[in-house]
Amino acid sequence: MTATPSTTVANLRDLGGTPLSGGRTVRPGLVLRSGQLDRLDLDADPVVAALGLRTVIDFRTDAERADHPDRIPAGARLLIADVLADKLNSAKVPATQLKDLLSDPAVAEEHLGGGRVQALFADTYRSFVSSGSAQAAYRMLLTEAADADSGPLLFHCTAGKDRTGWGATVVLALLGADDETLMAEYLSVNPAVKQAFAPMIEGFTAAGGDPDIALALIGVFPSYLRAALDEVETRYGSMEKYVREGLGVADETVEALRARLVV
Repeated sequence: MTATPSTTVANLRDLGGTPLSGGRTVRPGLVLRSGQLDRLDLDADPVVAALGLRTVIDFRTDAERADHPDRIPAGARLLIADVLADKLNSAKVPATQLKDLLSDPAVAEEHLGGGRVQALFADTYRSFVSSGSAQAAYRMLLTEAADADSGPLLFHCTAGKDRTGWGATVVLALLGADDETLMAEYLSVNPAVKQAFAPMIEGFTAAGGDPDIALALIGVFPSYLRAALDEVETRYGSMEKYVREGLGVADETVEALRARLVV
């Protein structure tokens, strides 16, 4: 998978080019991932304009979308798939509010110190597999990505690392990427994410915040993805059964996904 040098969309990556089993790869230009599209400007960003996006799937919450509405290319359709809707109803410290905590080191330490941020993310990643709202969101992603009429499709959350990272993992696993490739691709967003949030991290640390808390919030780590993969293994036994039984995606849809996206 390759980073795409957009000037107005953070963390834009094409799943195309990712190596798959048997010497195959993912077909480029059809399924892309990114952070939010609130600053998208096609006039100033020929790279994104050239993609010809026809479908955008937004994994964010109502509050996130209200604060930073997407700018959608003309002719594209926007689909809303709130991954965390069920989780937020039960969470004490919603993942989407974590960046707010970086404005106050004392509050961050109280809620997230002592390894609690890592535990919180592991719990959130397990909910990507088990909650009803997440299952509906990832069902939509696979169904749309398998459909030729969706055209070039972009899916995203806020930073494009957690909800989006799990979506990319599921797609690539179904297409035949091995575990090493899945983890490498998942972790590959770290430089872009850290660059995007560098001022926030620096401000938090300068105010006396624990840099480990900031990095645990902003970055992605192998333990986060493993929490979701372990949840798949525990509940379903395999990615295929998770997709079929958990997401309710028919085998024909998975076959169509492979036919469309594997070169």
